[in-house]
Amino acid sequence: MYSSTIKSCSTLKSTLRQTINLSILNTLLPQCTSINHFNQILSQMLLTGFIKDTFAASRLLNFSTHSIFIPFHYSLRIFTHVGNPNAFIWNTLMRAHLERNNSPRDAIFLYRLFLGSENAIPDNYTYPILLRCCTARSSDLEGKEIHCHVVKLGFDSDVYVRNTLMNLYSVCGNMMSARKVFDESPVLDLVSWNTILGGYVQVGDVKEAECVYSRMPERSTIASNSMIVLFGKKGCVVQARQVFDDIQLKDMISWSALVSCYEQNGMYEEALVLFVDMNAHGIMVDEVVAVSAISACTHLAIVKTGMSMHGLALKVGIDAYVSLQNALIHLYSSCGTIMDAQKLFNDGFLLDQISWNSMISGYLRYGSIEDAKTLFDSIPEKDVVSWSAMISGYAQHGRFSEAVAMFQEMQLHGIRPDVTALVSVISACTQLAALDLGKWVHAYISKNKVQVNVILGTTLMDMYMKCGSVENALEIFYAMEQKGVSTWNALILGLAMNGLVEKSLNMFADMKISGTLPNEITFMGVLGACRHMGLVDEGRRYFSSMTQEHKIEPNVKHYGCMVDLLGRAGLLKEAEELIESMPMAPDVATWGALLGACRKHHNNEMGERVGRKLIQLQPDHDGFHVLLSNIYASKGNWVDVLEIRGIMAQQGVVKTPGCSMIEANGIVHEFLAGDMTHPQINDIEHMLDVVAEKLKIEGYTPTTSEVSLDIDEEEKESALFRHSEKLAVAFGLITIAPPTPIRIIKNLRICNDCHTVVKLISKAFDREIVVRDRHRFHHFKHGSCSCMDFW
Repeated sequence: MYSSTIKSCSTLKSTLRQTINLSILNTLLPQCTSINHFNQILSQMLLTGFIKDTFAASRLLNFSTHSIFIPFHYSLRIFTHVGNPNAFIWNTLMRAHLERNNSPRDAIFLYRLFLGSENAIPDNYTYPILLRCCTARSSDLEGKEIHCHVVKLGFDSDVYVRNTLMNLYSVCGNMMSARKVFDESPVLDLVSWNTILGGYVQVGDVKEAECVYSRMPERSTIASNSMIVLFGKKGCVVQARQVFDDIQLKDMISWSALVSCYEQNGMYEEALVLFVDMNAHGIMVDEVVAVSAISACTHLAIVKTGMSMHGLALKVGIDAYVSLQNALIHLYSSCGTIMDAQKLFNDGFLLDQISWNSMISGYLRYGSIEDAKTLFDSIPEKDVVSWSAMISGYAQHGRFSEAVAMFQEMQLHGIRPDVTALVSVISACTQLAALDLGKWVHAYISKNKVQVNVILGTTLMDMYMKCGSVENALEIFYAMEQKGVSTWNALILGLAMNGLVEKSLNMFADMKISGTLPNEITFMGVLGACRHMGLVDEGRRYFSSMTQEHKIEPNVKHYGCMVDLLGRAGLLKEAEELIESMPMAPDVATWGALLGACRKHHNNEMGERVGRKLIQLQPDHDGFHVLLSNIYASKGNWVDVLEIRGIMAQQGVVKTPGCSMIEANGIVHEFLAGDMTHPQINDIEHMLDVVAEKLKIEGYTPTTSEVSLDIDEEEKESALFRHSEKLAVAFGLITIAPPTPIRIIKNLRICNDCHTVVKLISKAFDREIVVRDRHRFHHFKHGSCSCMDFW
């Protein structure tokens, strides 16, 4: 269209007389409402040569660059016909590049052409435009070059230019240069003060922001609001409230900023009280403050109040904002009203990535894992949060294999995992005893230079400790720059579990020297260390120091540890007296520890009494029934054994089967007691025969008293030799080549016979075998165990 206009103008130019002048142009331009009208004006300008008039051309170009119905390329073509463009025309086109075409880079290029043109001199409007272009590009370097031009041409005293310079440097985070411009300014207006204050607020410099704010000759509401936002981010709630109270004319942002301040700093009740007060004052509520209020409801788990907020949002017409919908989805899913969350999600028409991720997390929090997976599979675009949510959800609900599989699929999609995903998959590896995969994840962290914070480092340590790889755990501990109390706890607990009791207690001493205050979990580790080695006197001393030295009141679990420690050492009467003296009601675990000690030390009288009590307290607990049954069986009292089994059948109590897991070639294999379903069962059976022959040479005799069945000795021996850990060890001998240790995790306490057998296997086959049962690690080597037969 433009080309045809030019062609017709060239043909008719010599025959037409002048039909346009400045007065006519000024009259026609305000009346121009379409591209056709504009083309008529442009044609007359070109036909008559009036386009060469600089002032007239500037009027035309200014109109074209500000009119939404005129394409931007028109302005560029008009500019090429201007004979002698002045600074106003150059500025107009540079501003248009920035504001209309979103091309700050082209605007700066145009400035370079401007400098090379004849009789064109930049003015004090030129440089604010260019500095805004540098700001849009976050280009501190280009901004400094423009700054040099400003100084060279003498525009550095112009307050508008200086304010734009300050804004550029502030946006780029260069507050030293911004402050230098501010301090050297001959004139400072309100914009100057607000700009330098905004810069300090943006970089989070509370000290300098407070200094500027206190010196401001006039504190605008905008400045005060900025200070409230800054104080909120930095946790300075008292200062934020003081600024809010001092504002003469509070606007919606003032109220919103303080509500957000309270919510960000965990003062949820205060946030809601202020929100109600805001509404009572007739201040209009926007989606920002509504999101803060709903978030406070989520943290307080007050879904009814959140529903009231939802109703208010509907009333004022802000319910369509996606940020508000996401906050409501999070509220409903967190408070258990998953159907309300699902309805919001299904009805939403402006859903974003956060919406999908929030709904997935909501399903997982509610335990609807399959719904979460279905939604995950249908999500338009999966980001790292989507993947992390699913991995964490699987891990938190005990579906560790799926968590690992999801992590591996995430890698295939080229998604770089965040710390949340890494922590979750490492935790899954811990539960599965998948040490090889755990090591791969650790290698991934090192290779990709992932920042190992306290949580990630502690999780890695815990994984290595619970897989029996103490050296790797210690390596991570000593490499960590920051160590929290959880880090020390993982170390103390891990060392104790792995039989390194003396080192565990020494680490507790080092923890206190480091200035890290122990907590309740720390003493669970310390008392557990004493329990693993029967250190009764030390245990009594540490237990006493909790209240006397560290002012920590022992809870029921600490008492349970002491009962277990005393019971294992054979001090059954003292253990029972401690239970009776507890300041709180003993839980079933504490009585269970005493029952186990009775079984260990053959105190059948106390064992029967405690066992009967426990069955009454928790009739659905299989372990207590089995322990009591074993006590009766050890006396040959088969009538009472049958009675206990009858009670179990009547109550629907099913004995938890022994299960052992072993990782081989990156795959975790599970074995149940008497399992015959493994694909390599024939090879395993053959290896068990080889093991049996070697154990006979070592003088092994089966401990058939472990079998609580009224059957003959041969059947008892067969049952013993099909315990899950023995099957796992046989499989390990087949598939894991030396010197790699055979690592096994068992869900129950290892029995005496299995303990003896594995010790002898470690000697007969010259293999290191590590077994983690439900209480501790057993490191078998050269015919001995790290527990020194005390477990």
